[in-house]
Amino acid sequence: MADGTFLPSASRREVLRTSVAAGGGLLLGFSMAGKGAAQTATAKLNTYVSIAPDGAVSIMAKNPEIGQGIKTSLPMIIAEELDVDWSQVKSVQAPSDPALYGRQFAGGSAATPLHWDELRRVGAAGRAMLVAAAAQGWGVPAADCTTASGVVHHKASGRKATYGSLAAKAATLPAPDLKTLILKDPKDYKIIGRSIAQVDTPAIVTGKPLFGIDVVVPGMLFATFEKAPVFGAKVASANLEAAKAVKGVRHAFVVEGGTALDGLLPGVAVVADSWWAARKGRDKLDIKWAEHPTSGQSSAGFAAKAVELSKGAPLRTERNDGDVDGALKGAVKTVEAAYAYPFISHANLEPQNCTAVVKDGKVEIWAPTQNPQPGRELVAKTLGVTNDDVHIHMIRCGGGFGRRLMNDYMVEAAWIAKQVGAPVKLIWTREDDMRHDFYRPAGWHFLQGGVDAKGDIVGWKNHFVSLGENGQFARSAGMAAHEFPARFVPNYRYDLSLMPCGVPTGPLRAPGSNAIAFVVQSFIDELAHAAGADPVAFRLKLLGDKGLVGTLGRDAYDAGRMAGVLKLVAEKSGWGRKLPKGSGLGVGFHFSHLGYFAEVVEVKVADDGAVELVKVWVGCDVGRQIINPFGALNQIEGSVLDGLSGALTQQITIENGAAVQANFNDYPLMRIDAAPPIETHFIKSDNSPTGLGEPALPPVIPALCNAIFAATGKRIRQLPIDTGLLKSV
Repeated sequence: MADGTFLPSASRREVLRTSVAAGGGLLLGFSMAGKGAAQTATAKLNTYVSIAPDGAVSIMAKNPEIGQGIKTSLPMIIAEELDVDWSQVKSVQAPSDPALYGRQFAGGSAATPLHWDELRRVGAAGRAMLVAAAAQGWGVPAADCTTASGVVHHKASGRKATYGSLAAKAATLPAPDLKTLILKDPKDYKIIGRSIAQVDTPAIVTGKPLFGIDVVVPGMLFATFEKAPVFGAKVASANLEAAKAVKGVRHAFVVEGGTALDGLLPGVAVVADSWWAARKGRDKLDIKWAEHPTSGQSSAGFAAKAVELSKGAPLRTERNDGDVDGALKGAVKTVEAAYAYPFISHANLEPQNCTAVVKDGKVEIWAPTQNPQPGRELVAKTLGVTNDDVHIHMIRCGGGFGRRLMNDYMVEAAWIAKQVGAPVKLIWTREDDMRHDFYRPAGWHFLQGGVDAKGDIVGWKNHFVSLGENGQFARSAGMAAHEFPARFVPNYRYDLSLMPCGVPTGPLRAPGSNAIAFVVQSFIDELAHAAGADPVAFRLKLLGDKGLVGTLGRDAYDAGRMAGVLKLVAEKSGWGRKLPKGSGLGVGFHFSHLGYFAEVVEVKVADDGAVELVKVWVGCDVGRQIINPFGALNQIEGSVLDGLSGALTQQITIENGAAVQANFNDYPLMRIDAAPPIETHFIKSDNSPTGLGEPALPPVIPALCNAIFAATGKRIRQLPIDTGLLKSV
């Protein structure tokens, strides 16, 4: 997922549309310039806000909800500027309709920075129209009216009117010029900045149908779909008759599929009256798989090849500042180290699933997806229909973390439904999910660095061996040429080599950064110790007084903001305090997804190598406004635990072209009793608010590894952490 991938053109949201809702309320929303603007006849669907005559306010949540709380936080922005009480608001999941809403997706921690200004204007415009409606009715200047809690007041006359009573008239008024809108002063916020529970929490805790796996369609059958352990291998043979002999099984058939790993792959489908019957039928298939060119690939093979490539000339040099070889030659001390990290799986609690109906050339999909629009296009292309023939219902996801940016399960359900001529719910097993993920790519970094007599880093060289071919990175396997500490070290070289990989890869929470931060911040720690410097002081010196470096979006790096959170977290964690033997503090920082994070981890390492996570401190700067502090802490704490869990226990091993691990018994997630307390501190800088779904994850991994070094003197250069190497004897 490249930086800026999700950023749409700001000029596409310029036209404010209003209409009267059913029952006489106000419908309010932006429409797209161009196609959307021409569809005023369907403006009723082109809305974010509706106000019923009884004053109830419904606000459309345009993006998929994957647990990140977006169905709560985005409507909060509108409600604040509309000036209603949160208790009046109902958050409604918007339909998937790119013509009306633009791109709807959950990813890149992008929702807040993309929609902050836009949605405030939606709310402010609605408030202005309601005020205008009241002022006209009373024959007073609008400027003399105020609002509060869904009521317009005219102080001089003492008159007041509810939004519900004004909504129908307001809907007939022209939309205000967006440039003239006066937005609230943050000191007057009543909703933004207040901790609010997710709107779906009552349904979740009471077990009400909410997720994709809960969808029921009349006449629905259940499907399983078995694909080759080796990614993309074709079916050589299968005992379809044995599967059909199982009671309840209606269909069993081979799917030829294609070669694209993110599309419809070869496999065997079993469709039955119940999922259990389909699962039992699948067990009878006795499938033989054809040989595949990647059948010989393995994690061990990738690692050995990476070492081999690191010793030769790189495929290309991505960046070359100054004279790296000369600087390293003249350094007082040099450090050379090889770092590696494995494939890891998203491990969503809700496995992939999708319900599909294909009838009369039309396709209807119910899918827990982070990215419905590409899924729609994939289904249309595979089934030979137009995009307009495919309608997708976005259903809340039971975990996403980037996995549901890919829509392979969606096209499988649609294909199977078409073949059997009936509605079908496809459910993957846990094993299907873990063995057919789009994994966080593995990577290998071969580093050299040097410090001078003043303790400054004078040279940094990284030969990064990654996955990819034809000169292109595999999905999410890349590292940007400007990645820190580029631009902060005068002599810096980044060489790159690639090796082909048949393993599907993709974005996983904080893609790229979730691995690169481990490498960069761990190696900086090594150089700090080589220089005999305190790791925090060494980092502050490296950041220096450079201020803003770079000017383009995510390429820009504000060293001052990073230094700010680093100082904050050092202070809050009591950095530098004396700890007992076997204990240690470690620090790391990282900038990603427009968020500046620094974190400190305290650990105790037992004689047998067991690592106890004592506490984590988080310092962050995501701009001037935290929309929902409750949701913000959820995101940060979840990210921290995700990162720690991955660092300590998780890896997907490839053998004979296939994933070895298949379930939580061999791919463990952190248990509650192992989770440390997490203390978070915000710096509210004078910057627009940015997202929180991802940037808290990357720095906790090197902070943990550096803490282990402080406790044991043993450097972690490969993930997951092998605690067997930490034994005191």
